[in-house]
Amino acid sequence: MRDHGGERLTGPREILRVLRGHRRWILGAVSLTVVASALGLAQPLVVRRVIEAAGAGTAVAGSVALLVVLFVAQALVQAVAGYVLARTGEGVVLGIRLDLVEHLLRLPMRTYDRYRTGDLIARTSADSTALRLLIAEGFTDAVSGAIGLAAVVALMIWLDWVLFLVVLALISVGGLLVASVLRGIARASLHAQQATGAMTAELERALGAIRTVRASRAERREADRIGAQAEAAFLASVRVGRLDAVVAPAIELTVQGSFLLVLLIGGVRVAGQDASVADLAAFLLYMLFLVGPVGAVFQAVSTLQQGAGALRRITEILDLPGEPGAVPAAPAAAAPRPSRAGPRPPVLEFRDVWFGYDPERPVLRGVSFRVPAHAHVALVGRSGVGKSTVFALAERFYDPDRGVLLFEGRDVRTLDRAEHRARIGLVEQHAPVLYGSLRENLLYAAPEAGAEEVGRAVELAQLTELVARLPRGLDTDAGEHGMALSGGERQRVAIARSLLSRPSLLLLDEPTAHLDAVNEVALRRSIEQASAECAVLVIAHRLSTIRAADLIVVLDGGRVVATGSHEELLDGCAPYRLLCRAQQVRGAARGRGG
Repeated sequence: MRDHGGERLTGPREILRVLRGHRRWILGAVSLTVVASALGLAQPLVVRRVIEAAGAGTAVAGSVALLVVLFVAQALVQAVAGYVLARTGEGVVLGIRLDLVEHLLRLPMRTYDRYRTGDLIARTSADSTALRLLIAEGFTDAVSGAIGLAAVVALMIWLDWVLFLVVLALISVGGLLVASVLRGIARASLHAQQATGAMTAELERALGAIRTVRASRAERREADRIGAQAEAAFLASVRVGRLDAVVAPAIELTVQGSFLLVLLIGGVRVAGQDASVADLAAFLLYMLFLVGPVGAVFQAVSTLQQGAGALRRITEILDLPGEPGAVPAAPAAAAPRPSRAGPRPPVLEFRDVWFGYDPERPVLRGVSFRVPAHAHVALVGRSGVGKSTVFALAERFYDPDRGVLLFEGRDVRTLDRAEHRARIGLVEQHAPVLYGSLRENLLYAAPEAGAEEVGRAVELAQLTELVARLPRGLDTDAGEHGMALSGGERQRVAIARSLLSRPSLLLLDEPTAHLDAVNEVALRRSIEQASAECAVLVIAHRLSTIRAADLIVVLDGGRVVATGSHEELLDGCAPYRLLCRAQQVRGAARGRGG
């Protein structure tokens, strides 16, 4: 559904989608509400009978007792219905949050490139909470109110159709007034949710770089930036409140005006002997009961429009496609598996691979190289030539635009992504360490690993001394983003975490870029130990790391311009010589500075 401005609004299909799995509870809540309405609608008929019996001089005790029973039963049923509605609303919020979390963790990387992290978080928290009102009040009130309204209308027509036409005329006027503000409520609600998401994104941005914020004395600027989004959310919410404030008075004036007009016209008709007092009393009681269904329907429509923005933002994310699965292998798509006696294929091979985050601006241009099994390969080149992109393709965060990427002789497009990633360990440049203990971080990629395997990974990554030094060993808290550890320790924790899953290939993204000499030596030992376990592909800038490799692949301008050993490339590759000279100059400058 779209408004005239082109914005997509909430329709029945979106509402029914979020109710999937909760329809039985919704049906129960609606049924209880309808039963409560029926018990209430029966009361004016009993009052009518009491009045008629009193006029005829017959006993009224039985009718009065029935009226009390109906009243108490209605109260009890309404209480149960209220609990069921509250539980259903919370259940819908829980279901939406679980679906969102599951979906958000499985989106393609290009999607994360488009959306801000804080905004995605807001959709899981604030937007999903806003749905509680939509479900617990809006949808259920709309259904039960419509049913109750139909019953009241039928009884009012049965009692006095002339007076009903008077009521209908006034309610129609009020309905037109309410309808005129509903579209504005939906649009303002969407703007409020968008501003709330932007505010969360700005706050996540500032807190994620809080040390830089403090060092740059930018607290005031960040507070102003975040405050601007908070004010935008405030203004949009005030507009929603201003428009919604019209709804309740419009309903109240409509019903009160109808009541007074019916009392006036009905009184004249009773005085003229055209209607009985009992019928007029019953009709007026139904007028009072009409307030509930009419108010429920109008307010429900208003509530649905207020929740439309949150629902739209949630369904927008749920409609995004997840990562594609494996495609069936064509006859020539993958190399045949070698026999045990035959040579092993390269653990990773790029064949004329082209790729760009924007297809019109390729980062990799026909890249081809191999990483042999148990080899230590260094990937070198200036910043921005596509080294990290090679890693992103190897991990299948993205797929090539052209060319073929083989893993252990098989086209990666024919492999399940999870199984493929289980065979690759990735140590990112900043080596993220998650909040939790050191043990939890090590077990992150291999939660079923035993104590012996953990000990082996700790030893391979040169972490034995660190674990012995920590107050609680592996159960020591690593701190937020691993801030309780040094940069080199975080790098080695990331290596141990990757090795614990026993990968065929370990990817190291500039592991020594920010380390001192002592930590660099320890990390180089870890890499040497790792290369005995699996193939290692390392993005390297320091000469000490580059020279330790068995094979060096030089990238320049998105292309592989040379491969070979350090000595071979010094003789035959001009871009490599320039890189080495720059490293020597940088090393000499560091030596003078020390």
